[in-house]
Amino acid sequence: MSQPDLAVPGSSAADAVMLPARPDPIRLSPTDTAVVVIDMQNAYASPGGYVDLAGFDISGAADTIGKIATVLDAARTAGMPVIFLQNGWDADYVEAGGPRSPNWHKSNALKTMRQRPDLHGKLLARGGWDYDLVDALAPKPGDIRLHKTRYSAFFNSQLDSTLRARGIRNIVFVGIATNVCVESTLRDGFHLEYFGVMLEDATHHLGPEAMQQAAVYNIEKFFGWVSTVADFCGAIGQTRRPDHSQG
Repeated sequence: MSQPDLAVPGSSAADAVMLPARPDPIRLSPTDTAVVVIDMQNAYASPGGYVDLAGFDISGAADTIGKIATVLDAARTAGMPVIFLQNGWDADYVEAGGPRSPNWHKSNALKTMRQRPDLHGKLLARGGWDYDLVDALAPKPGDIRLHKTRYSAFFNSQLDSTLRARGIRNIVFVGIATNVCVESTLRDGFHLEYFGVMLEDATHHLGPEAMQQAAVYNIEKFFGWVSTVADFCGAIGQTRRPDHSQG
């Protein structure tokens, strides 16, 4: 059996396909790759959610939702695991940390609730509308949902163990926000020896447009690979879901 070309990053599985990406193409296979969806909740993508109430522009979120839906359809058809991360805390915000935690000082959701006490208990509280995933991206049977309490989905969550238990080495990232939770998670994954690919047109940033550009630059140059929805769907569409009906 021929050995995989180790000069090409990504999967070594026999069914791997080449994904066009920057700075180099990367191999992906449904057997060792997962799509990780970051924080596609009402809080980040819906009018009246925390991000909207905090004064950020969410006008690009609707297009992002549509692009992510396309990615998830392609991934599921290929038999690739889909993992949803939801950011938030318990109803009493114990998990958010108190004044001794930098999260207490930097979280815009917590700051917004301190400025508007009428919102206390409504923003990013598990069980509430703000915490829920947007309706258009409702998980399908077989998808995985995990909870996180900080920007990085690897911090104090089950993400790492969930991926390792399934033999996942390559992660395709989509979601919000490019320059905060998506980039933070991809960076942490890099340090845990995961190959991270961000689909740049299936993410949306918070802040000026330059934030999207900066995150793309950081990932492409230092921490991972950058590709597009069309290239991902085209590449992964060349794989075929395993047929277990025979033998």
